[in-house]
Amino acid sequence: MAAHSQGSEQALSFASPQEEALLTLVRAADQMQRAMQHYFKPAGLTATQYNVLRILRGGRPTGLTCSAIGARMITAEPDITRLLGRLKTQNLLCQKRDTHDRRVVWTHISQKGLDLLASLDEIVDQAPRELLKELTGAELKELTRILKKIQGCPSHAAQTTQMPPERPATAKLLSPEAPRRHPLE
Repeated sequence: MAAHSQGSEQALSFASPQEEALLTLVRAADQMQRAMQHYFKPAGLTATQYNVLRILRGGRPTGLTCSAIGARMITAEPDITRLLGRLKTQNLLCQKRDTHDRRVVWTHISQKGLDLLASLDEIVDQAPRELLKELTGAELKELTRILKKIQGCPSHAAQTTQMPPERPATAKLLSPEAPRRHPLE
């Protein structure tokens, strides 16, 4: 009860160990997401925008359609079209209608987008080391094992967006694309 008297803290009382684990996982994921956002903010990007640019870099030279980009996103984005429009306004990508089917729009990363990603590569490479520096190698392996087990849990698999078949279970933290030189990509 002392926690309640402090006002800003909530008593650590959970209905079950599962509830405690789930809430701790959600809060940790939010904390990591916020920390990653700080790495992208100086470049004028959100983590979602960065993710799209990484996906498009991996989709070169043919480019990708909106649905293909959406299928590769780390987190579901309800309005890919608007997100792409904001990146296009910044000249980070270009779009062209398909010559055979005018309903299809191909999106390509621009040279400016490639240059921006290149300027972030080292920062993004260092981010997981910095954010997870308190964990030992064994703890990182165990954490990864547990998270993969959660991702594959059949009880919620039907309720979540499934990874596309071409995306391995060991999908990259920020986006799937062609093999890169560091583990975050």
